[in-house]
Amino acid sequence: MTNSTSDDSFLSAVKDGWLRLQTRSADVQLPSVSGLRLASHVGLILVIIGVLALTQIKPPEWRATTTSASVLPNIEPSPTPEQPVVVRVVASGGSSVKSSGPLTRAAAPFTIIPDRPRTDILEYEVQAGDTVFGIAEKFGIKPETIMWSNPVLEQNPDLLRIGDKLVILPVDGVYHKIKKGDTIAKIAKKYKVKPEAIINFEWNKLDGPDATLTPGEHLIVPGGTKPYVARTVRVYRGPIPKGAKRGSGNFVWPVSGYITQGFWNNHRAIDIGSWLGNPVVASDSGYVVYAGWDRTGYGNLVIIDHGNGYRTYYAHLSKIYVRVGDSVAQGQQIGAVGSTGRSTGPHLHFEIRYRNVQRNPLGFLR
Repeated sequence: MTNSTSDDSFLSAVKDGWLRLQTRSADVQLPSVSGLRLASHVGLILVIIGVLALTQIKPPEWRATTTSASVLPNIEPSPTPEQPVVVRVVASGGSSVKSSGPLTRAAAPFTIIPDRPRTDILEYEVQAGDTVFGIAEKFGIKPETIMWSNPVLEQNPDLLRIGDKLVILPVDGVYHKIKKGDTIAKIAKKYKVKPEAIINFEWNKLDGPDATLTPGEHLIVPGGTKPYVARTVRVYRGPIPKGAKRGSGNFVWPVSGYITQGFWNNHRAIDIGSWLGNPVVASDSGYVVYAGWDRTGYGNLVIIDHGNGYRTYYAHLSKIYVRVGDSVAQGQQIGAVGSTGRSTGPHLHFEIRYRNVQRNPLGFLR
């Protein structure tokens, strides 16, 4: 059944009701109601019935068959074959954004800027609390690269001093100072890279494998590496003192604080940040083989031999409370936290060595 048939039936029913109402009105006497008042009541009923009838009628569905520029006021004038359709989309801030093609993209409140590799060398001034590891993280390079680019840190990454100027390479590798007799092939072999890596790096400005190298100038060797050389300290090598305690092989934390630098290839120790003067204790029992000032950057240093192949190093101390030959028990105070030597803030540089091989203390401490 169609809409028009149902609408006609409904209107016919309304008409029949109206005729019956007229017939009854003619037969019934209404002494107290005037004809005008009756007509107004009837008119109101008709209006209500008409509204109800209209609500049952569905308007026809309109379908657009064509689209013109007049329907889309935000579309710019008709494009030429070389000019794509451009639609302006009003963003929330009131500005308009252009979008090509029939579909539009919502305006985004940010801009994506692609990362571009850095090609220049930077100079960084050391700040309070800096570590080689932390500086490397700032610039997205390995800490070894910073050490190999700055001779003062070559053998000791703790040789940082506030105000020092550090060379920061744009890539991981070695910053090589050219010496007399150097060739690209020799330099590449020394740092275990292919000559092309040096030649093709833009900063070096080399025109080929036979390019002239000027002594005193520098080259960046991308991906180059240097072997690790452990620092050595002259310690007591006399007979073991009588009654010297022997270590258990179990190590306790030498100081309370927080780790500011972990164990990595060229920093084979951990740095524990703490407050100046905080007590430092022996990590295990043993006897003292070094207690005093060290010129390589450790500052005030205590070394304990535990009699079982292990030695522990406690560096940058503000005070030392033991002497060479003293027997110490695990947990006994041997010094206080300081910032002596090359250090950018109060902390304890702590090493565990087994037969002079530096081990990661985090694998031993409990």
